[in-house]
Amino acid sequence: MITKIVISASRRTDIPAFYMDWFMDRIDKGFFETVNPYNQKKTIVPATPDDVHTIVFWSKDFSRFIKGKFGERLREQGYFLFFNFTINAESSILEPNIPPLENRLEQAATLCRQFRHKTVQWRFDPICFYTMPDGSVQNNLGNFSKIAGHLASLKINRCITSFMDHYAKIKKRPSPYAGFTFIDPVMEEKVRILQKMESISGALNMKLHTCCEHNVLAALPQESEITGSSCIPNRLFVDLFGGKLSFKKDTGQRIKQGCGCMVSTDIGIYNRQPCYHNCRFCYANPAQQETVSSQ
Repeated sequence: MITKIVISASRRTDIPAFYMDWFMDRIDKGFFETVNPYNQKKTIVPATPDDVHTIVFWSKDFSRFIKGKFGERLREQGYFLFFNFTINAESSILEPNIPPLENRLEQAATLCRQFRHKTVQWRFDPICFYTMPDGSVQNNLGNFSKIAGHLASLKINRCITSFMDHYAKIKKRPSPYAGFTFIDPVMEEKVRILQKMESISGALNMKLHTCCEHNVLAALPQESEITGSSCIPNRLFVDLFGGKLSFKKDTGQRIKQGCGCMVSTDIGIYNRQPCYHNCRFCYANPAQQETVSSQ
């Protein structure tokens, strides 16, 4: 049996929201050309159904993907699809260019209905704490219970979360308000937050996982059932779709920090495909984009 590949589309930008015409053009051509962001080396990635086992789509907004029936077209061509759907609490400060929460929850329902609930994985990511001009400390955890309850009703049973990484480029971005500053909670606070999230999700028969939070996992009490995640879980793809895949960890990811993702090939390109969500905490864009583009 031939070992096929997994295509990640994409950790580097939101392809379902902004670049599906480009993606389908490359599918029609049978290959992608990707560029390593560190050494700029170009690689040709085969993209026919004979080469690709599963396509993993990462997005905060699947509305264009759903409206364009791109998933149905790909499925008809013989591709298996998996969805990493990041659904965070509503915040015009942190995520100014994404649809209202109710719209995103309906998108999740549509994906579950069209592609099975087992192919949809919820990412509540990242957890952010910040100060406002009045000195108050706020976070984006307010809608967690509501989102968890809705997604559990769709039989989505995995939630992956992490705390914001404070990259230097994020600190250089203009603040939305004078006095706005991201802050990093102390370890005791992070443990308390995860325990509360675990209590909420556990009551809904939903498993909570962390992404690249090795130190926080180590600080959790022994009775906690929170484990590290694999946002690209090749074993699950084989269980869902059959076939053969590599179960090796992806050495291009942050394994030491707790990343459990298995081998895949990411086809997004940072500088050629900027993300227009303008999320204030995002590592992908060196500077915020001023306009929104559909393709």
